[in-house]
Amino acid sequence: MRLSMLKRGVIALATVLALAVLFIAALPWVASTQIVRDRIAHELSLWSGYRVVLGEAPVLDVWPTFRATLHDVAFLEWADNGNPPVLKADRLEVGLSALSALRGNVVLSAVAMYRPVLRLTIEGSVIDLPASPGGGRMTRAVTAARGIVASNPANPDRSALPDDAFGTVEFFDGRIAVVDGDDDDGISSLNGKIVWPSLNRTARLNATGIWRGENISVEGSSAQPLLLLAGGNAPATASLKSALLEASFEGTANLSTNTYFDGKASLSSPSLRRMLEWSKTDIAPGAAIGAMSIAGTVQGTAQRLRLDSVALNLGGNSGRGVLEVSFADPLPAISGTLAFDTLDVRSFLAAFTPIASTSGNIYDQIDTGFAEQLSLDLRLSAGNATLGSVAMTELAAAAQVKGTLAAFDISDATVFGGKLQAGVRVDLQGENKAVEMRMMADNVDAQALAKATGATQLMPQGRANLSLMLKGTGRDWNTVMGNAEGTVSATLGEGALQGFDLAKFRERASTGGFFALSEIVGGTLPLRGAEFKAKVNGGVAQIEKAEFRSNGQVLTLGGIVPYFGRALALSGYLAPIGQDGQQGDADLSFFIGGAWDSPFAAQVGPTVDFE
Repeated sequence: MRLSMLKRGVIALATVLALAVLFIAALPWVASTQIVRDRIAHELSLWSGYRVVLGEAPVLDVWPTFRATLHDVAFLEWADNGNPPVLKADRLEVGLSALSALRGNVVLSAVAMYRPVLRLTIEGSVIDLPASPGGGRMTRAVTAARGIVASNPANPDRSALPDDAFGTVEFFDGRIAVVDGDDDDGISSLNGKIVWPSLNRTARLNATGIWRGENISVEGSSAQPLLLLAGGNAPATASLKSALLEASFEGTANLSTNTYFDGKASLSSPSLRRMLEWSKTDIAPGAAIGAMSIAGTVQGTAQRLRLDSVALNLGGNSGRGVLEVSFADPLPAISGTLAFDTLDVRSFLAAFTPIASTSGNIYDQIDTGFAEQLSLDLRLSAGNATLGSVAMTELAAAAQVKGTLAAFDISDATVFGGKLQAGVRVDLQGENKAVEMRMMADNVDAQALAKATGATQLMPQGRANLSLMLKGTGRDWNTVMGNAEGTVSATLGEGALQGFDLAKFRERASTGGFFALSEIVGGTLPLRGAEFKAKVNGGVAQIEKAEFRSNGQVLTLGGIVPYFGRALALSGYLAPIGQDGQQGDADLSFFIGGAWDSPFAAQVGPTVDFE
């Protein structure tokens, strides 16, 4: 009995083995029939919607997997318009189902493309697209998904999405070409993989390549990619990495003509200038800014985005706030509010406009190209800030570039122990640029203010108020200052004038002749107050009033100070002040001339000693 059962088992096993051998033996013959060969190209066409042309008959391999190798494969538009292939590849390796092949059918499970070239011809809302296939399973699936989205855009029925099997697509040493575009805009050395088990399941993309001379790595995924292709909202993640730029997004996206993004996004670069040059954006920074990073919650469309909870670092300045970026107008526009703990105003603004750049000199032409690249409206605040060598606290400022107007205004700041308001506006229209400058300082440390302006000899001490309003035109800053018009005024409370020895001045003047003011430095003139007023016309300051009141005497100056030539032409006198506050006759009259940095003086009247 046992022997009989053993015999039957051996016979059954032998039968199975014989059928397996027969299957393996028959597979190459069946699969190599003309029906299967023709169906491979037909199946690729059914999926893609393009007309598929093979350079030669497929080569079928059975071991270790059943696959077909196709050479010189071209995916063409059905219309005979003479256009080159939308997609072509030197070689395609197609994974096949063996059982389907025995029935004379072709079921693709995976595709590997070697040296493919994809041509992009249709400009999309977010990315450029290849020419439309006009049909195919993928097109029909997208059309069906569009209908599902249209019936309920807010909550489409995901269970009704097509569930056709898709598989895996790999590509090696590929290229993406932009038709009628710059060859540098294409991507070369493209390698990667698309994993999409079925059209209603998650799809993932991983790819590397070279874009504009830089290696890039791209990753992306979506739980409902068919909804994205159909113009619906779907969860999505995407990232791009390169030596010059790293960017990422995670949230909900819509890639239709009504694009929409809602999620977390970030962007960083070790060099803003190099990144902008690489991306070939029309926005060019005014100075070489180093590392830049920005992260926050983004919401909006490809035309207008709002970034909330922004964490920004630009040129070493870290701030938080809200930004809006718009591409709806011909010029990109950036607006928003940013708050900083510490802010280098000049380096921050240099990222947007060369007005704040420290490069060049006053003889360089005023750069107006930035107004043709960007519209800017930023509100800035900082607990601590610097503008060149000037340190400020509690800063509130605004920067604007709009049309032909560029402006930077400090609406409030604590500086030199007092309050400061200042601004510069440049009208960029015409060959000569119109520039307005203003500054109002209240109760500031006069000595600290003088040092900030570069003064080294005559240093006022005390609390001062200052007002400056100037307008000028020119192609460079030197010309602007040379024809400026406006007013300058200042008052000084009780203090002193360091670097002016009145006794030495009297002594040296009494000897007659000219002498350099550098000979009488070293002393300090106590002051009960000082007042200065000047009117500027054509770059020449006409001193209307300049009085320095000391103990029992007053020093008065008048004359002109032209900008061009840096010369001085001043006259002055010393006069006593009585107990009743009345000013007496002058006891010393003098003239001051020479250059700003090397003035000289001479007595011009009789000397009367004053005790």
